[in-house]
Amino acid sequence: MPDENVQQPIDLTTPENVEKGQRVYDRIEAGKCTDVKAELDAAYGFTSEQD
Repeated sequence: MPDENVQQPIDLTTPENVEKGQRVYDRIEAGKCTDVKAELDAAYGFTSEQD
């Protein structure tokens, strides 16, 4: 039985995921991003349980 706590890898090269990353990158460049990890986790739907 698979472990439910293990996240499957995501394809960061899909157009949708590239756009998500670009939005976070734009916020970083603009100086509006205070927590890069939190914003990337939110963009890709990760939870903080794995820290």
